[in-house]
Formats: sequence, C-alpha cells, structure tokens
Amino acid sequence: MSKDDDPTGFTRREALRLLLAGGASLAAGRAAAVPDNRQLMRAIPKTGESIPAVGLGTSRTFEVGSSEAARTGPREVLQAFAEAGGRVVDTSPMYGEAETVVGDLAQQLHLAGKLFLATKVWTRGRDDGIRQMEASFQRLRTTRMDLMQIHNLLDWQTHLKTLRAWKEQGRVRYIGITHYTESAYDDLAKVLKREDLDFVQLNYSIAEREAEQRLLPLAQERRVAVLINRPFARSGLFDKVRNRELPAWAKEFDCATWAQFFLKFILSHPAVTCVIPATSKPKHLLDNMQAGLGKLPDGATRKKMAEYVRQL
Repeated sequence: MSKDDDPTGFTRREALRLLLAGGASLAAGRAAAVPDNRQLMRAIPKTGESIPAVGLGTSRTFEVGSSEAARTGPREVLQAFAEAGGRVVDTSPMYGEAETVVGDLAQQLHLAGKLFLATKVWTRGRDDGIRQMEASFQRLRTTRMDLMQIHNLLDWQTHLKTLRAWKEQGRVRYIGITHYTESAYDDLAKVLKREDLDFVQLNYSIAEREAEQRLLPLAQERRVAVLINRPFARSGLFDKVRNRELPAWAKEFDCATWAQFFLKFILSHPAVTCVIPATSKPKHLLDNMQAGLGKLPDGATRKKMAEYVRQL
C-alpha cells in the first residue's frame, strides 16, 4: 500500500486549518499540538539563502492530463503546499506532463515568483540539452530557473558547461546533479569532488541509508545543498508499517504519524537541506508538511528509530 492509497481523510481546508493551528495527526484523525507552527528552514550552503526543509516532488503524481478533473488533485496539493509554507517544487522533463502541470497551476494559483522551481536536463548532446531546458522554461512559465539539475548524471560534462554559462547570465540561480539509487553513489562522489556544484539530489530514507556512509558527509565537506528523493523508499516503508501503531516515544519529537516519523528521521541529518516527497492527495501533503514543525530527533533517537524500523 502506498501512502496515497490510504482512504482516511480530511478535506484540504479542514486539514490545513488543523496544520496551521498547531498540528494534526492526519492519518489518525486527531489533533496534536506542537510548540511552533513555523516551517523548518535550511540554508543553501553556497549562498546562505534559506528554503523550507519540506518540499514537493512531482514524479508520477503530477503526470496527469490537461482536463480539470485530472488536475484536481495536483491543484489542491500545490495550493495546500503553498498555504502551509512550502516553496521547493522539484520536477523533470522525464516526468511526462509534470512540468506543464506545475507551470499552469502555479499561474492559475498566483504562485509565480513564490515557488523555488527545480527541474532537470535529461538528454545527450549540447544542442538537445539546450532545447530541452528551453522547453522546461516555457512549460514552467518562468524566465529564470531557481535550480537546474543534470538528471541521473546523463552527459553531465556537456550540460555542466551550458549550466555554468547560464548561471553567469542569470538564467539559472543554482546548478546540481541527481540520481536515485545507491549504485550511482561512486559516480556522484567523483563529480562532487571534482566540480563546484550548488546542489546534489539523491535517495535517502530510514530504509535506504547508504548515503550516510559517504555522500552526505561529502556534501557537507563540499558545502553542497542536498535534496532527498525516495524518502519513503517508494511505498516500501508504508507497506512495512501497515496496521502498526506508531511507538509512543515518537511524541517526544512532535511526531504523530508514520509519514512524519520517516521524514523527521531524514530531516534530522545535518547534511539534508530539503526532502521532496510526492503526493497527489492534499491530506498526505499536509501530513508531510507537519514533519517540518516542532522538534527533530537527536542522534540517540535516530539510532532508536532506525533499529525499531529494522526489526519490523
């Protein structure tokens, strides 16, 4: 079962009211007060600019058609995300119509200039890369991209030359590289050591912790911001805890749901700048955003969390 298969529910308006009032245990349907309703912010190391630590991914969930019915979920998610203090939206030309959907909805919801837009180049060759990136600008309805990333390191040397030139020209603000599997960590590490980058995006979760061994410390050393994908190991983590109660000690770090448990584990690592869970349902979006409120687990609690999940 994926998180988006969960039938429990609040309307977006009801859930947002609970979130802004100081907390909501959305999965269980009960309010849970937290000491601070301001979203956790993290600094981008190279500039010091702060961004909210909980962002929004668009893979699969924003790959919908152009009809009003098809876009209802993404529209409500994007609106709730912005209202709850979110800014970072990550997408890619690899994700079907997701870029177009984000661009159209951002304009309809009057979010132009308010979001931190991150997309990717995913092709070979200088000219094809330029054409693809120009198309991304058009689809996202922007003249300046906050973050352009080289997707899965595809032809990275070629695209990096273009991106550096565009950064100097002010067309992109930050540049980075991405991957989604630990099999690419050696390649990611080589590029991080060799090149001056602003961001790296990679997979990391309480079930996929390989990044802790090398990449996260390397990103800290190189002063590179870290975006985290696959925070729930696809749906694997929710399958693992299906029908299980959250441990009572999770309340010690203002955690009321399994989604918050998994996200707070990630956010408690000092190298992580922003995590980008994807969802098509507003109630799950607001649950995710709750992970950016209140306390985070300390080092000892992180070990306890990992061991608890490992034994399930």
